[in-house]
Amino acid sequence: MGINTYKDNYIRNMKVVGVFDRAGKNYGFVIPDNKKLGRDIFVSLENSLHAGDGQKVVCEIRETGSERQAPEGRIIELLGYMNEPGVDLLSVIKDYGLSEGFPSKVEHEAERLTDEISQEELDRRRDLREELTITIDGEDAKDLDDAVSLRLSGDTCILGVHIADVSHYVTEDSALDREALKRGTSVYLTGLVVPMLPKKLCNGLCSLNPREDKLTLSCLMTINASGVVIDHEIVRSVIRSDKRMTYSAVNAVLEGKAVRGYEEFSPMLQKMNELAKILRERRKQRGSIDFDLPESKIILNKRGKVVDIKPYERNDATNLIEEFMLIANETVAEHYFWLKLPFVYRVHEEPDPDKMKRLAAFLKNLGYSIHIRGDEVHPKEIQKLLGSFENTGEESLIERLSLRSMQRAKYATDCIGHFGLACRYYCHFTSPIRRYPDLLIHRIIKEELEGSLSAERFLAYEARLPEVCLKSSEMERLADDAEREIEKMKKAEYMSGRVGEIFEGLVSSVTAWGLYVELPNTVEGLVHISNMDDYYVFDEEHYELKGEITGKRYVLGQKVRVRVNYVDITMRTIDFILERS
Repeated sequence: MGINTYKDNYIRNMKVVGVFDRAGKNYGFVIPDNKKLGRDIFVSLENSLHAGDGQKVVCEIRETGSERQAPEGRIIELLGYMNEPGVDLLSVIKDYGLSEGFPSKVEHEAERLTDEISQEELDRRRDLREELTITIDGEDAKDLDDAVSLRLSGDTCILGVHIADVSHYVTEDSALDREALKRGTSVYLTGLVVPMLPKKLCNGLCSLNPREDKLTLSCLMTINASGVVIDHEIVRSVIRSDKRMTYSAVNAVLEGKAVRGYEEFSPMLQKMNELAKILRERRKQRGSIDFDLPESKIILNKRGKVVDIKPYERNDATNLIEEFMLIANETVAEHYFWLKLPFVYRVHEEPDPDKMKRLAAFLKNLGYSIHIRGDEVHPKEIQKLLGSFENTGEESLIERLSLRSMQRAKYATDCIGHFGLACRYYCHFTSPIRRYPDLLIHRIIKEELEGSLSAERFLAYEARLPEVCLKSSEMERLADDAEREIEKMKKAEYMSGRVGEIFEGLVSSVTAWGLYVELPNTVEGLVHISNMDDYYVFDEEHYELKGEITGKRYVLGQKVRVRVNYVDITMRTIDFILERS
């Protein structure tokens, strides 16, 4: 098959999201949101689905066209007008091929599930309903898939991480299972969640709601005063969460404030915080890298319009849950590695040597060094590097450069370790409501615990897992891209009302076409080189722009004042102009 034929077949039947432009009495054009397509799509009146001028639509390409003739298509779905609530989100969802709703067969299968737990099922499980157990999540969270408990035992403590047993309800090769694999992950968009599983499961049956008996898999870890897991058990269990807590309330308790309804839990929360800090320090000592790039918290009104953007605040409560999930994931991964069973690991390969060498050369110009032995670098070197920039205002910028030098984490059947966490064994065990790999390894764990992992099942998993790893990694990347797209769109929407306003920010990236500047609220925009006061030359080695006449230099991390010049919500771009300091 020739290249052009392959390209034509690829484009034909492609579904494109765009705006319908009623160009004539009997025809119009769909202007694609994705500008990479390069051309508008001709749509005849009979194929227009009576779309209105300026309406967002989904168009299927029927003919690819030629140099002189536009592609032809037919509109298959009307999304609404851009000023209507939710149409912006829906456009991105359709553009990325995501599905809000579920096929009827999947919904019917979910509806047939019951929350009744038989005595036979209870008898097969460790009864932990008397254990003081809590969930800690964001205020808006509805899919509560992890709970924690802690009790002291002499000089040690027993940390329980209890994870919803989604595999009890989503059985292998069921309609629910096939749909979950297809989706791979829940997608958390600003103002909307596209779930991996129907609401009845993720917000109901499998959500560890307080004062309800819930089926779980529990990782019970005995941890000494140094933060070492000296013993552990992985068991099928049933729990009854005592309280649904929020990060903000727990953090207030950890700061010594009185929070109504949390009084009886305060001693346990304080002990949990102490343990989390010990675990975090132990990770730090081995070289684990904690990237602390500012995440955006985008606040919407009831109509879905942005009213504020600010950095997402991390605190002791969020760190506590993060540390407990990390240690559980490590413990489970190591346990099943040594059992030599087919398994899905979360792996992070060592950085690309050439990229690391370029990073080292740049840092040398700033007066910093990073030790590279041959083609290898230890994660502790990255950790030390980030520590060198702490509280300098340049930390997040160096974090970005370091991240660009690294590989992307993915799912794999070979346990090759996790560079960023500086650990040999790691998996995703703690979120089966929203990640398919977690759900799948829960099945493997339960079969091993029940003694039903036969040779036939062993071979079946060995054959299937590589495909699941590849598919799950691909869907994770797609979800990340969609989330970033929505975030860029919402930031552009927010800044469109601030054209002409002046802000102070930091140079976050330097390129041949200009400077990217990040504001304290995490919004980033471009100062294009054509809008600068001189002819600037890009010095790639030093990541700087230098004016030929003025001699001015703009470098990473430099503080600048910018004025919002132009915003294009459709293209998700924000243009700044430099202001005199």
